[in-house]
Amino acid sequence: MKKSIWFMIVLLTIGLVGCSSIPEKGKKVTHAPGVTHAPGAKVDLEKTSLVKKMLYEQYNQWKHTRYRIGGMSKNGIDCSGFVQVTFKTKLGVILPRSTEFQAQLGESVGKSELRAGDLVFFKTGWRGRHVGVYIEEGRFLHASSTYGVTISGLNEGYWKSAYWKAKRLDM
Repeated sequence: MKKSIWFMIVLLTIGLVGCSSIPEKGKKVTHAPGVTHAPGAKVDLEKTSLVKKMLYEQYNQWKHTRYRIGGMSKNGIDCSGFVQVTFKTKLGVILPRSTEFQAQLGESVGKSELRAGDLVFFKTGWRGRHVGVYIEEGRFLHASSTYGVTISGLNEGYWKSAYWKAKRLDM
């Protein structure tokens, strides 16, 4: 009985938190850190064919990596960590670590205007937030708490109802 109660508490906590990462312990941050470029080559985010190529490459390297809140490796990664790693390693852009701060970046873009590399955000619970990267044709790349790193559709039932907003990082 006690094990099942603990299991339910853990599931409820994960559901409420979603992928909302928090800043590092001891660091009080009230606004999104700026976006910077990683050393080396930078991908022009307006070159959608190249951005798509890099995103599919990232998917092939990370697919089915399990979800782990706070994770930042192929042993487990959460949604905002995956977006941060993807932008840094594939696109040469350094983003903040948390979904909260990623959601403050860039310019808002309508769902019908999405292009490869846009960030897509979802409300996944009372305070939970989730982030992914739009690829094309209504599909986005993300670290799902159920399927790990995967590609999902914006118009799939759950994601359609949880959709919140999208942001474009023109750099």
